[in-house]
Amino acid sequence: MPKRSSYHHGDLKATLVSTALEMIAEQGMAALSVAEVARRAGVSTAAPYRHFASKQALLIACAIAAANALAAQMLQAQEALRPQGEPTDPVEATAAAAAAYTRFAAENGSGLDLIFAPELQDTGDEDLLQAGRTVMDALLPSALEVTGGDARSALELLERQIAAAHGYAALLRSGFLSRRHPTVDDVASHAAAIARSLARETRASTD
Repeated sequence: MPKRSSYHHGDLKATLVSTALEMIAEQGMAALSVAEVARRAGVSTAAPYRHFASKQALLIACAIAAANALAAQMLQAQEALRPQGEPTDPVEATAAAAAAYTRFAAENGSGLDLIFAPELQDTGDEDLLQAGRTVMDALLPSALEVTGGDARSALELLERQIAAAHGYAALLRSGFLSRRHPTVDDVASHAAAIARSLARETRASTD
């Protein structure tokens, strides 16, 4: 890639994060190289270390950016269900969140696996922990409504819904589904259908 001739003041940090996220989408978190991020960004290999003390610090910044973007997309999808401010069926809200998650993971190659990666959570970085809470704040309220406030059941429901959503995204990215030629919208729709079914089953069992 050609080197970029200049940056607006203060935007190199954001450029490094966006470039690192592109690499994670292509190759996975384990393959991330600070030197390769610098090369793609068109800066010296020392430049990233002016903003990030280590590769782990860069990964944390990526996880925070991903968490904020994912939470925003899931909240937007749920808000679209109530254009006039009317209450939304929580089952449909969880389905909308699952579809949004699938789209995000399919398009970005990461999701909760980056945001809640054990090697990053163990750092105790408060900004990352807050970003994780932001994601859960986008998911948990509707699940709690489905379960009548039973937190354990709500978390189990979310685990199953997100597992299906992430699985569809991963299968699409891997090419496993290429014979059927599905699109991101196709797999998002399938993930929403599974989330809807799981939520209805959970609601019935907790009534």
